[in-house]
Amino acid sequence: QLSGKWFLVSMASRCSYLAEHSHQLEATAMAVTVLDGQSLTISTFRKLDRICWEVRQHYLPDQVLGRFLLKGEGDCSKVDVVVSEADPSSFLILCYQKGRSISVKLYGRTSLVSDAIMDKFEQRVRAVGLSEDVTYYFPTYG
Repeated sequence: QLSGKWFLVSMASRCSYLAEHSHQLEATAMAVTVLDGQSLTISTFRKLDRICWEVRQHYLPDQVLGRFLLKGEGDCSKVDVVVSEADPSSFLILCYQKGRSISVKLYGRTSLVSDAIMDKFEQRVRAVGLSEDVTYYFPTYG
């Protein structure tokens, strides 16, 4: 049900790089493919320096439905990914946790989502201890 194209609408994170470069945010889209009925291949597309970049990731299924593991290089780069809430026809809220650091992303099937969906996202952001001052909204053009 998560397969297909998604647009990054908003993100909450204490990431210092994001805070310093938030004025340079570009429209971002991702394509989700379910490989074996469980694991996900994520292709994220964004523009950087007028070039479209693609980042590919492989989310491995956890034993709990809706939880995935994103492995990087080395033991310290494991990221737990949780589908916090979703309506596969309209929105997807993902929580990413690496160590004690957490971020929340809101994706929509379109680049604009309803106020009700935005409220759900903002509630999730507060529930994980983040706030409006570390919430960023992505442009709808590009």
